[in-house]
Amino acid sequence: MPSFLQIENISKSYGPKVLFDRIGFNINEGDKVALIAPNGSGKTSLLRILAGKDSSDGGGRVLFLRDIRIAFLEQEYAYSPGRRVREQILSDFPEMDGDSKWDFELRMERLLTQFGIDGEKTMSMLSGGEIKRVAIVSMLCSEADFYIMDEPTNHLDLDAIELLESKLKQSRRTLFMVTHDRYFLDRICNTVMELDRGQIFIYKGDYMNFLQKRQDRIEQFNAETERVRNLFRRELEWMHATPCARTGKAKYRKNAFSEIKERAADSYIQKKVDLADVAIGDTYLGNKVINCRDLSFSWEGKCYLDHFTYNFQRYERLGIVGGNASGKTTFLNLLTGASGWGGELSGVIDRGESLKIGYYKQEGMNFKPGQTVLETVNDTHLLGRFLFPHDMLNSTVDRLSGGEKRRLYLLTVLMQKPNLLILDEPTNDLDIVTLEILEEYLQEYKGSLIIVSHDRHFLDRLVDHLFVFCGGGKVKDFAGNYTEYRSFLRDSEESNTSLAQSQPKNSSEAKPKTEPKKKLSWKEQQEFNSLEVEIEELTQEKARLEAALSSGAMEPDALQAASARYGALSDILDAKETRWLELSMLL
Repeated sequence: MPSFLQIENISKSYGPKVLFDRIGFNINEGDKVALIAPNGSGKTSLLRILAGKDSSDGGGRVLFLRDIRIAFLEQEYAYSPGRRVREQILSDFPEMDGDSKWDFELRMERLLTQFGIDGEKTMSMLSGGEIKRVAIVSMLCSEADFYIMDEPTNHLDLDAIELLESKLKQSRRTLFMVTHDRYFLDRICNTVMELDRGQIFIYKGDYMNFLQKRQDRIEQFNAETERVRNLFRRELEWMHATPCARTGKAKYRKNAFSEIKERAADSYIQKKVDLADVAIGDTYLGNKVINCRDLSFSWEGKCYLDHFTYNFQRYERLGIVGGNASGKTTFLNLLTGASGWGGELSGVIDRGESLKIGYYKQEGMNFKPGQTVLETVNDTHLLGRFLFPHDMLNSTVDRLSGGEKRRLYLLTVLMQKPNLLILDEPTNDLDIVTLEILEEYLQEYKGSLIIVSHDRHFLDRLVDHLFVFCGGGKVKDFAGNYTEYRSFLRDSEESNTSLAQSQPKNSSEAKPKTEPKKKLSWKEQQEFNSLEVEIEELTQEKARLEAALSSGAMEPDALQAASARYGALSDILDAKETRWLELSMLL
């Protein structure tokens, strides 16, 4: 594949901290590259230089070898709160006019429908996940040749992640991204680029290949270090020879000695978070954790929880999934008593007397202006374990990278020694190495664990059942991890499709020869029969709308109406298929 981006001798520093120095690499057309590095090592800075948002220190160049279009998905999308969604996306591309604008609007409407976004809503009404979906729609609408993405899955719900994953996997566009999502990385990227100690290393293949080849590189480096150390010991003896002998020493050998000495001291020690000294849930937890009875909650006319009853158990490991704005974080706030913002609440939340909650919130920790790392956690030993060395202790928190702030916040939660640990999107902004260490720690955690996460790998390793927030206040309990849940949904969809295809057209043939044993009332049986017909009709209507939306021949008003109806149909179908499944289980 032809190279279309060449990086030469670029550098970046912040004060005394050198992120990278005179690095270079090529990106070829069609490459799908994932950049991996610890938090605070310069990943976002490198992306901003490639996107033209920042410049290299002291020269270097970013050379595009042909005229290509770039789209940059930053971690924080810049938007105007008062604009409607459609207006915001159009404002991202002010140069459009005529036919190009018409084609753009068609793409925009199609993508808004697919990502479940109401284009008429103002940006200020959207949740964090919905704003991220708008940013992604804007990027995809551009149809740029080169997508640069900084943590594209942050704040997205799992359905949106899998939709984005599908689109990027099928695309021939060139990608360069920072991501901590290992499933996302493996299913999209064909190259892993590592930024390590200010240098770039490139590995073709998936994440597991990267881990193996990286370990080979480190072992080879350390083996070379040991060889140089043996040479250094011999040269040191030679340098310490008698003064008489030293006068005849070769000048080149004296000069080489200092280089050997420096290389001999440079062994590879991988710095990583060490959780060994953080207590693993050693606070006693009684039989009662949190008991919820007939719990309902609504806010501004929207129902987030509808007659929910559940008793949380000791040592439970629960994952919570669901769409953006479906009530997951609201639910956690209710459990912890951290809501404090009104709404209509009914039912009972009974917390155990021995309960000690550690709550890691999605929005992070509120740090005081000018607050230092040491003022946040007054324990130099623990800070060192969490990769905050002495030269960072007096740094103000606002100078830390996003991942470093998250790591510091995580430490403040874990050091409380909770017996119920609640984590709301803990993987956002954490680097992959820290995530894997956190996973190992949580596998040994001796308390109850509740996790809201969009990281499928994280959920698969740590939870044994899921609460699925279905919208409208409905919560379903699924026994299994996330991959098992998705397999269940696929099997259910295939079963529904097969059943619909097998239904005879003649209603007189619809009755089976042998009546099955049923637990349905007459009214439920009538509802079940009606649902089959309704689902078939709605499915056909949805297919017709999808074909019309993809045709490119609709007038703007008709297009907008069709798009709105398509979104409503999806919700109606979901509800009816769920009810059909409930009734079919009784047969």
